[in-house]
Amino acid sequence: MEKKLSQSVRSLDGVGEVRGKLLENKQISTIEDLLYYFPRAYEDRTQEKEIALCEDGETVCIKATVFSPVKEARIRKNMAIYSMEVTDDSGVMKIVWYNNRFMKGRFKSGEVYVFYGVVKRVGRTREMLNPIFETPGKQRQTGRIMPIYPLWANLTQNFLQGLTRKALDAYRITDWIPHSVRKAYHLAEIGYAMEQMHYPHDADAQLIARERFAFEELFLLQLALLEKRGQVKKYQKSAYRDTACVSEWIGMLPFALTGAQRRVIAEIMEDFEKGVPMNRLVQGDVGSGKTAVAAAAMYVAAKNGEQSVIMAPTEILANQHYETFLEFFKDTSFRICLLTGSTKGKKQLYEQIRSGAYDLVVGTHAVIQKAVEFSKLGLVIADEQHRFGVKQRAMLSEKGEHPHFLVMSATPIPRTLALILYGDLDVSIIDELPPGRKPVATYAVGENMRQRLYAFIEKNVKSGTQAYVVCPLIEETEKSDLSNAQTRRDELASRFPDFRVGLVHGRMKAKEKDEIMTAFAKGEMDILVSTTVIEVGVNVPNSNLMIIENAERFGLSQLHQLRGRVGRGTEQAYCILIKHGTQEITEKRMKTMCASNDGFYISEQDLKLRGPGDFFGTRQHGLPELRVANLFEDMEILKRAQNAAGAWYRGELPKKEAEQERVEEKIETMFQKALIDN
Repeated sequence: MEKKLSQSVRSLDGVGEVRGKLLENKQISTIEDLLYYFPRAYEDRTQEKEIALCEDGETVCIKATVFSPVKEARIRKNMAIYSMEVTDDSGVMKIVWYNNRFMKGRFKSGEVYVFYGVVKRVGRTREMLNPIFETPGKQRQTGRIMPIYPLWANLTQNFLQGLTRKALDAYRITDWIPHSVRKAYHLAEIGYAMEQMHYPHDADAQLIARERFAFEELFLLQLALLEKRGQVKKYQKSAYRDTACVSEWIGMLPFALTGAQRRVIAEIMEDFEKGVPMNRLVQGDVGSGKTAVAAAAMYVAAKNGEQSVIMAPTEILANQHYETFLEFFKDTSFRICLLTGSTKGKKQLYEQIRSGAYDLVVGTHAVIQKAVEFSKLGLVIADEQHRFGVKQRAMLSEKGEHPHFLVMSATPIPRTLALILYGDLDVSIIDELPPGRKPVATYAVGENMRQRLYAFIEKNVKSGTQAYVVCPLIEETEKSDLSNAQTRRDELASRFPDFRVGLVHGRMKAKEKDEIMTAFAKGEMDILVSTTVIEVGVNVPNSNLMIIENAERFGLSQLHQLRGRVGRGTEQAYCILIKHGTQEITEKRMKTMCASNDGFYISEQDLKLRGPGDFFGTRQHGLPELRVANLFEDMEILKRAQNAAGAWYRGELPKKEAEQERVEEKIETMFQKALIDN
């Protein structure tokens, strides 16, 4: 009987209660989880080297004969060295262990062993410290390429290597990728690929295996997104009869829209005319005019008898949107209300929303409460949508009968990443800023420039503008030399007693954070010291200086988001990046920030330098983490996986019922874990 991969990892010999818990803490609960816990690197132990050719610091494999017994030398009470000498035809090497009395009696003079370890040169003598050793012909850890796994807690390489070996030997894996797909796209069979991912015969075999699993992840993800998009498109929705009315609204604006804004509005109008629910992402840098695009969509929805709702991640941002939309629609009969956690008279407001008294509800998570019902909800908008979980967005959409869905993001995402994160959405990009916007002048400086920087802060604040100072930590910790917001706030308050210096960070209650941000927006503070909680924050046109401490600790996209907090007024704005260290990657990242204000270019560079893993919290999208595929390096695999998913989904490749069931089961399993925290 075939053993099931769904069995607990504790069913393997050597996994008791303690180790079982440690594995489960790393989401390794089943045999399948273990097999998909791939190595982070490999050690090639296949090439043996002559002793005479071994260099200092090299990790090598030698085959040598023992010609002296293991000797013990006591250095002090708690330190003993055990050593012996071995030889091959080229020279002699000393094998050394520290505090390992079990080595005495383990070796026979005249016997040949294989040793693998680090070589140290001491004068003319070569030593190998604490090596792995085996008898030729009975090798499990030498004479092959060995996997190196990411470690945690008290688990060792030997334990994980042995455990995966047991699982590979004991369990047979059924390939879930359909045969027609494997054949058309020249993919390795899963059993072979799994063996070569953990214990590759050679570098080429490992690459073949890696390609298979990168393709597997991307194929599965694309299939799931195609199915999701297909489900949305199945729903019927009455097409809006009047979309031309958008021209009326555009004509009322006191400013001219950019070409990019007009293009995106036209794309939304096309969606409105199709008779199926819109499912669109609008991407654009801070200040590119996404709000005006959203307002155009709301206006058309109202003219066609439907309500709109926009959900913002914070109360202060919801308030800002409310004020903006009141201004946008002041010369119309458009009715707007604000619904947040602190809104008074909610019961009456709920009734008015239910009766259709409002065309637009602006709010926070409060809009997804059960008590909130709409008369005819036709358009749902999620702002800074990566701040919301999948379930929250779904709950909002369920307030209407298959409403149009528009998501907005000020985090510019490379098209390559957008293909994955938003494969179920049509993507619109506002890649043009309104005329007259001055780029934020950005400079990277070292700690030695701090006094000049403080003089610059003083000059700017005295001229009537405001400044942000962003720190990576909230408070001082013993183990870190990073700047912390609490200490920096106290220092600035002491240095500039005439300035009003505030502090905001993530541990504060939402109400307290909003009060501080509101005070800063009203000009009641001169300097705001903060953690990254201001990344998505209120619009403060009077702030023209952003200082980011330990800038090397932030991703480029996050630095760009923070920089977007300034430069919203008419004055020239500045962003000063205080960096520590001179590593090449730090210099490259700082140079990128100083050279460009283009969020899409910066996001591409971020993807190159950091990879997609930490681009921003992928789990918040409800999408599974990619363990193998790299969205920058694997573009060709991504294209092939997309083609394959499309061909399979459309029925262009032969499929069997059992294969279809396995694919659907795999999709469900893959996404189940990703949805846990959403």
